[in-house]
Amino acid sequence: MTTSQSTTTSKSIEPFRIDVPQADLDELSARLAATRWPGEVTGAGTSYGMPLAVVQRLAERWRSGYDWRAHEAELNEIPQFSAVIDGQPIHFLHVRSPEPGARALLLLHGWPGSVVEFLGLIGPLTDPRAHGADPALAFDVVVPSLPGYGFSGPTTEPGWDSARMARAFATLMKTLGYERWGMAGGDIGALVGRELGILAPDGLIGLHLLQIFAFPSGDPEEARRMTAADRESLAGSTAEFQSKAGYQAIQRTRPQTLGYGLTDSPVATLAWNAEIWTGWGDYAAYLDVDTYLTHASIYWFTRTGVSSARSYYEDARSGAGYRDEPNQVPTAVAVFPQDYRTIRACAERANHIVRYTEFAEGGHFAYTTHPGLVVADLREFFGSL
Repeated sequence: MTTSQSTTTSKSIEPFRIDVPQADLDELSARLAATRWPGEVTGAGTSYGMPLAVVQRLAERWRSGYDWRAHEAELNEIPQFSAVIDGQPIHFLHVRSPEPGARALLLLHGWPGSVVEFLGLIGPLTDPRAHGADPALAFDVVVPSLPGYGFSGPTTEPGWDSARMARAFATLMKTLGYERWGMAGGDIGALVGRELGILAPDGLIGLHLLQIFAFPSGDPEEARRMTAADRESLAGSTAEFQSKAGYQAIQRTRPQTLGYGLTDSPVATLAWNAEIWTGWGDYAAYLDVDTYLTHASIYWFTRTGVSSARSYYEDARSGAGYRDEPNQVPTAVAVFPQDYRTIRACAERANHIVRYTEFAEGGHFAYTTHPGLVVADLREFFGSL
């Protein structure tokens, strides 16, 4: 642990308020109005990438219909703070439950998401009594912006992979005074969660992950324990995902080159970040347009398109998030059908999986699209520990 981590105290935590300058809003509008649009192959649909009509529709809404100030005000209703950990500013929402003895829960977003992913979970988790649930199942919630993402600001030095993020968040939870706490996350947040399990800091009682990215090792016993649904996923949906995951290849290898477009052009940010949210350009997969535009606005205003992409580069170099180092922390996996399917037989190689729940609906952004299902699963899992 670095000196900056070990010396972080509650006195290092400062209140945080979002206040995007009006000049930045005006500049965004002007840049959107001056967009140079590319051509496209007639009738190509989504096969080449994001369709022109879809991106134009999103851009027009962003320029002339979307109200950033309303979403900024909504976020500012939530207590927010910032702390410097391991030399990096870390922004986080921190909402304490009105219930005495509430559990503490760290919630970690992914790419191209933000803390906005969890807005539908905060109320039910912190105040179950007000939402018709057992008050004994209440949580204090801590929702950080990942280092290099959003209001945590760009990273400026190498090495911010998922393992380093895990160490920073373990320090944050200790700094906040939590002696026992759980964690939940998806996408990059799930990779950081795996690294928290490997790190096993004092007080971490359980992990709830939307994905564990584990693949067949060639072990015959492992293959025997795979279900028909597992095999179908590997042969079909996983292969389909890889055919469209060009963003991963670029962010893992040349994030700086990509970053010029993401930092200079709001439409580049809009199109690049929208592929997963739209279901690879089909527009309606997970997309509430104004919610998506809030995510995109956060990346744009904070200039974190390039630094968020760098987290893929760092993990590719270190193996963080994917390595088979043992995670002995009790782990729950929530499997949604329109998402990468965690193969339990493969994930059990290096994880202590005590709960594996398959849902009938939902996808990669289940925190946003199906918050009720996630909240119920979180309550059952952490209530059992």
